[in-house]
Amino acid sequence: MVRVIMGEKGTGKTKKLIELINDAASQEAGNVVCIEAEKTMTFDIHYHVRLIVADEYEIGSYEAIRGFISGLYAGNYDISHIFIDNMLKIVHGKSDHEAEQLLDWMEKFSNVHGVRFTVAMSEDPSNATDGMKKYL
Repeated sequence: MVRVIMGEKGTGKTKKLIELINDAASQEAGNVVCIEAEKTMTFDIHYHVRLIVADEYEIGSYEAIRGFISGLYAGNYDISHIFIDNMLKIVHGKSDHEAEQLLDWMEKFSNVHGVRFTVAMSEDPSNATDGMKKYL
């Protein structure tokens, strides 16, 4: 399962994501991971959540984030949910065909490994490709 929260800056995406992260941390049996672009959520999310600051790992492309997620899971098969805040900033991209391909890859990964994804993107939802709209 892949869910996308999309909206322009200041529309409450991160606040909504924090609520979802904390709910997952208290309700899910598996490990919850949150990847954020910059270190901003440290004091807002439950201490059981593995918080990863993407800037520290120089994730700068769609290919790099696929490899990063694969590596996370290879090191911990107990991950049940991965949250990604401000994904387009992490990969230095925009809501285009490459973003759609990444979401499709996440959906396949989810189906094979049982990991759910929730992704926040700072972008006007009207800019989403037709393929991305199924995740909104």
